[in-house]
Parts: sequence; structure tokens; C-alpha cells
Amino acid sequence: MNRGPALNINRIDLNLLVYLDALLRERNVTQAANQLNLSQPAMSNGLRRLRDLFDDPLLVRTSEGMTPTERALELEPVVREVLTTIDRAVQPRSEFDAQHAQRVFRIMASDYAESTLLPSVLGKLRNLAPGLTLDIMTPSDVSFLDVERGKVDMVINRFDSMPQSFHQIHLWDDSFTCVLSPENPVLDDFTLDNYLQANHVWVSKTGMGVGVGVNPDDVQRLGWVDVALNKLGKKRQIRVFTRHYQAAMTLAEQNDLIVTLPTRAALLKRNNPRVVLREPPLEIPPLELKMAWSPLLQHNPANKWLRKLIVDTARELDGQDPTL
Repeated sequence: MNRGPALNINRIDLNLLVYLDALLRERNVTQAANQLNLSQPAMSNGLRRLRDLFDDPLLVRTSEGMTPTERALELEPVVREVLTTIDRAVQPRSEFDAQHAQRVFRIMASDYAESTLLPSVLGKLRNLAPGLTLDIMTPSDVSFLDVERGKVDMVINRFDSMPQSFHQIHLWDDSFTCVLSPENPVLDDFTLDNYLQANHVWVSKTGMGVGVGVNPDDVQRLGWVDVALNKLGKKRQIRVFTRHYQAAMTLAEQNDLIVTLPTRAALLKRNNPRVVLREPPLEIPPLELKMAWSPLLQHNPANKWLRKLIVDTARELDGQDPTL
């Protein structure tokens, strides 16, 4: 039976579009129900109504779970756009009252961003928004899907890639600095040749998601320092791989290891007598720190307020040129 456009519009319950959006995100009836705080029978009933409305199965059970049909994939961006537009329309027109707000923001941040940017952000929040709480999550705690669904308010890190739907902004560029023990013999003649003969600590956590083991021969995945060396036809001797900048800087106190890491992180140890800071004996392209967030949160007043605070703080810190 062919249904005319007027009949379809009259039959649409806005809640059904919310259900469909959740189902297409989760690809699982139970998880979609949990996301919307519904019972599984209620979500199953919603799926039946959606199938009737669109005259299509929409989600089909396969060996890989619930798989969307071609019609469902066509509907997915349309439904998301409709819901985003409605959400924008019903957002309160008043400004976010930061001084009296009581809420939790979930921020995924690398420990580099957590130690160099967020302390200044927290200092401002204590005065401007004393009722706000930050739940700072690590890159391994969060997936791109979590961000897309708005389960995480924003992510701050350096990213090799990012979904095109995400909004993002550049916070700052950072140079690199070597951290090593004053007892390290390489300090007597800190040339590129001696740098290469020394033992090194590799530290990085780009993007997000559960990490996998590092392949020392996969130069492109090793990051800025090793890509720069590779362009010179050189390779350093990495003895320790870590994803934590604080751990790497502690390892730098050993007299046979060099840690090459972003300057703003290295400067946190400038007053530590057990390490010294030196400029690397080669040119390394700058690190780019970015903030990204879901299109679902683009127009949320509270999120807009916090994003602006973070960007303004980063700009202020970026104006304080870090020097050794």
C-alpha cells in the first residue's frame, strides 16, 4: 500500500525519530533502550512502529548483530539533522548561568593536556563557576562513538584523524624539548650523532580508544620525533615505550635515558634538580593540540560557555611563549 506524504507526516511521533536515532547509533535494542532510559519492551515496540511507518525492517539481525538496511542508512543523517535542528530550536535562549550552575562536564584529555592546560582552566572555574565539576577521562576511556553520541562533552588531544562530523578547534602548537639527567654522558657533546647513540623513552597517546602495542619499525605511527629522524635517514634507539608524559619525565632522571617531549610538558620539570632541559639536536615539526566535540552539543549553552573558557585560556597560555 502506497502512503501519501500527508499520511506519513500525520503518523510521525517525534519520539519515534529519537528511538530511531538511538537504534542506529547503538545497533542494539537493549543498549538503545538503556541510552534513552526505556524498558526493552518499550524500545522493541518503538522499533515495530518504525518498521510500520517506513515500511522497511530498518534493522535486521545478522551474525554481526543488528545491521541497518539500505533505507535505514539513508534515513540516519536525515533523522540526526532533524533532531539537531529541533534541539537547537528548543534550547533556552538565556545565557548559561555559570556562577550558579551545578553540573558535571566530562572531558577526555591526554595527560599532556591535563597537566599543561587544565590546571589554568580549573583555576578560572573556581572563581567563575564554583558549582561545576570536571570528570577528566583518559583517551583509553573514550571512543569516537562516545563523543558522537554526546556522552563526552569534549576531547582535548592531538589527533591523526577525526570523524568529519565533529566540530574542532586548534588550541596551540608546541615545540619539543629533551629531558635528561645531568649525569647523562651525552650532555658533554649533545650532537645528533650522540643523541642517536643514546637510549630513548618514547611517549605518546594520540587520538582515543584502547591502544595496542607499538611496532618500533612502524615509523609513521611512532610520531613527530621519529618521522623527523626518518626524513634525515636516521633512527633512534627506543628502550621504553609509554603513554604517560609524567612517567616518561620520571624515567628521564635515570642517567642513561633521553625523553623528547612537548616543551610545555617538559617545562613542568624545569625546577627539578634531577633533570636538565635541552633543545633537540634536530628540527621537529610542532605538535598540534586540538579540542573536538559532537555536533549534538554544538549549540548547547553550557558546552558553548565551557568551550569558550578553554579556548580563551589556551590563547592566553599560548601568548606566554614557553622558553627554556
